[in-house]
Amino acid sequence: MSVSNALLVIDIGNTNVVFGVYRNDTLVNHWRLSTVLQKTVDEYAMLLESLLSFEKLKLADMESAIISCVVPPLLIPFQMMCCKYIGIQPIVVGPGIKTGMPILYDNPQEVGADRIVNAVAGYEKYKKALIVVDFGTATTFDYVTPKGEYAGGAIAPGVMISLEALFVRASKLPRVELVKPKDIIGKNTVGAMQAGIVYGYISLVDGIVVRMKEAVTTKPHVIATGGLAKLIYGESQSLDEVDEFLTLKGLKILYEKNKEYHKFK
Repeated sequence: MSVSNALLVIDIGNTNVVFGVYRNDTLVNHWRLSTVLQKTVDEYAMLLESLLSFEKLKLADMESAIISCVVPPLLIPFQMMCCKYIGIQPIVVGPGIKTGMPILYDNPQEVGADRIVNAVAGYEKYKKALIVVDFGTATTFDYVTPKGEYAGGAIAPGVMISLEALFVRASKLPRVELVKPKDIIGKNTVGAMQAGIVYGYISLVDGIVVRMKEAVTTKPHVIATGGLAKLIYGESQSLDEVDEFLTLKGLKILYEKNKEYHKFK
């Protein structure tokens, strides 16, 4: 099957690597794999080739690619995968890339690529002040001004990090599934842990968002994204919407802004 204008977008996070394929402006499909440093270029290519086959696609069909990465040891392997199996050098989100968004951080190079990608995607959609909350390995809160400037934000331990810390550091507490508990007052250890983590984390999110809103004179729209966004969104009083594909959308937008300066096939 010949696919025109097929774009591979890759978001490499600390916990998961998310792949997506765009054909023109349509997200054909997306896949989430565990981030494993020990996997080789060929292993990641084999996994992705297998997933693409469900859409009757293959890596060779990709005409271009863009990568966002917060795990430095994995950037070169994924660049090598694109070179070896697709025959292209991908765009990498980082210093020198055109974002159209001023970064008002003390050191702009310290800002994670995924945070910039999310900010660009959110502002492209709304063109107004935003707070983007990304529920990943860490939970990040990023403020975008009405002028489309990345102003900074906050970083908190992720939900899963908090849950795992209870199991690791408290010898009598078990490892539990992260689900919404039946009641805030747990009737057993598992229920009590789930209540503390889920409702405690909801309060953390609402508390930070409220304080960020108080710190600015605007009325920012609040977007949640990331793997655990839906779990928190249902009970949160501060999140306006969930967009699970925000990062992939941002990668597509940044590809469009930079493709004329980059050589592909």
